[in-house]
Amino acid sequence: MNLYQIVAKDILRRKRRVLYAALGVVIGTMTVVGILTIASAGQAKILKQLEQYGPNLTVIPAINNLDMKLGNLSMGTLTVGENYIPEDQLPVIRQIADSKIREALKITDEGDIATIAPKLFENTKVNGISLVVVGVEPEQERIVKSWWDIGKGNYLDDTDQVIVGAIAADLLKLNVGDTVSLNEITVKVAGILKETGASDDYQIFAPLATVQKAFNKENVISSLDIRALCNACPVEMIADSINKNVPGVRAIAVKQIAKSELGLVEKMNSLMFALAGITLMVGLFGVVNTMMSSVHERTKDIGIMRAVGASRKQIIKIFIFEAVVIGIIGGVAGYVLGTALAYLIGPLVFEGTAVYFVPQYFPLALAVSITVAVAAAVYPAVKAAEIRVADSFRSV
Repeated sequence: MNLYQIVAKDILRRKRRVLYAALGVVIGTMTVVGILTIASAGQAKILKQLEQYGPNLTVIPAINNLDMKLGNLSMGTLTVGENYIPEDQLPVIRQIADSKIREALKITDEGDIATIAPKLFENTKVNGISLVVVGVEPEQERIVKSWWDIGKGNYLDDTDQVIVGAIAADLLKLNVGDTVSLNEITVKVAGILKETGASDDYQIFAPLATVQKAFNKENVISSLDIRALCNACPVEMIADSINKNVPGVRAIAVKQIAKSELGLVEKMNSLMFALAGITLMVGLFGVVNTMMSSVHERTKDIGIMRAVGASRKQIIKIFIFEAVVIGIIGGVAGYVLGTALAYLIGPLVFEGTAVYFVPQYFPLALAVSITVAVAAAVYPAVKAAEIRVADSFRSV
């Protein structure tokens, strides 16, 4: 009879004892898997929410206000710098943004990567009411403003069309198909946005070329939104490079919300992992206690094996093999129960979070449970190997 058969027979004979030993490993592994699954779902939700914030970068004209003084007498402020960005700087800004993303993410594909959405803001009066008309590139603006939803009508698909914010449409008594005048250029209302809760509700949006022509602002824009390929893209590096290489503009990385929210998730994960570590330690000591009890129960059996020629190394192997079986049981059960736990608790930790089955955590669950079980079995195995034949007969 080889060692594997001995281990199998002992496990079948002491099923309850093995299950008790596995229970501690199951609880520890279940906690780790549950935490990882919840953390993964939480991060996915936050990253998805960050997508709703729109651009990763905003580029505006580099304007400074200088205090003018004559001795101790203040003469007011003087604005220094242009209020607009020349359109011919857009290719330079795109080249910088795309090159930094390619460098950071090791992308070799050609073509545009970042979405660049220029804007031109103009104050005007429509039907006697003062408001802001925004010139946009329709396709790029729709990508950047992913939260936009058309309540009535359609999106922009022609140069003589506009879409109107929800509150602006109420104030101006506008509906789909109505016409408005933008500084003597007549355009038609193609659609009305659903209320967003932002300044968009009070504005009218028209194709950039139309607004430039209407207000004699050809070849200039007021600002530029850049949406990089992903939330992990090096937006700070892009902003720094734009500020150094493009004169007259200031690029601002929109990362404050992302850092604060992801920082909160990391702190919560650290706390949860600390609890998981404590649970694993409790499980480890539970396995040690169960295995020591098993050693005492099997003193006679161990003595007999030693009497028929079993070496200390073989005795240790028997307990290690048994620990591996306990670890496998604990890993499989811990993974299943941990995933179920995440499905139950995940929506409570991160409200509305969709928790998904993560197959990649199954090998991790097995590795953790087997490591804990084997580590817990080392001391009992060594103590079992030290049992002498004479000691076993005294226990009879």
